[in-house]
Amino acid sequence: MLTSIGFKTLYDQRRALLAWTASLAGLVAMYAVLWPSVRNQPTFNDYLDKMPDALRSLFAASGADMSTATGFVQVELFSLMAPLLLTVFGIGAGATAIAGEEDRHTLELLLANPVGRTRMVLEKLAALIAGTVVLAAGTALALLAAGPLTGMTLPVDGVVAAMLHMTLLAIVFGSLALAVGAGTGRSGPSRAVPAVAAVLAYVVNGLAPVVGWLEPLQRLSPFYQYTGHDPLRHGVSWSAVLVAGGTILVLAALAVAGFRRRDIAA
Repeated sequence: MLTSIGFKTLYDQRRALLAWTASLAGLVAMYAVLWPSVRNQPTFNDYLDKMPDALRSLFAASGADMSTATGFVQVELFSLMAPLLLTVFGIGAGATAIAGEEDRHTLELLLANPVGRTRMVLEKLAALIAGTVVLAAGTALALLAAGPLTGMTLPVDGVVAAMLHMTLLAIVFGSLALAVGAGTGRSGPSRAVPAVAAVLAYVVNGLAPVVGWLEPLQRLSPFYQYTGHDPLRHGVSWSAVLVAGGTILVLAALAVAGFRRRDIAA
């Protein structure tokens, strides 16, 4: 899956991956340290109950109980912060995969080697997937290691399931960034388009339960495939995994088609 281009891309990202992993582990440690002071505070659940329906739907997991470790992590980490950071990484990696090479004027050098355009796009995608998996695995390990030190015991299978869905979420938007960059050769749109799409998808998924006309659109949102089945409590939803995986394949095909039709020298 990963050969010369893929490994070279990961090697070039090694410092960024280390920094991202350390930052996510630090974020997990912060929430783990906060947990002992939160678990015996029933006022947090009261606060969630008093939030306007729209805000609670957007920023708090449905049915989460902040007095439990699972509910606390679900609200504080998995509802917004962790998927946001992983998605930002995915979009950045996808945007720099092809468009970034063009900005650095290194794409022509790559294409001067006996490397086809299809192979280049797929290896760049493979590097994006591998980098996202590294970050997700690091976050999961940090959560499972730091949690017990502060009494924040979480179900291992639930954490793994949530991180799997979160990884697919980030790869979906990273693949969209890759497709836009491969089709246009411009890093600006390859960042802006998936960023706007991610915001819209988040809002649609969050407001659909309280805004009737958005409800038919909710299942189209990648965030629904991430949170709609509550993987932290209920495990992996294989139907959601298949939808996310199919979306990634379609975007990969669009990236290949867009890159193959372009005149790079233009």
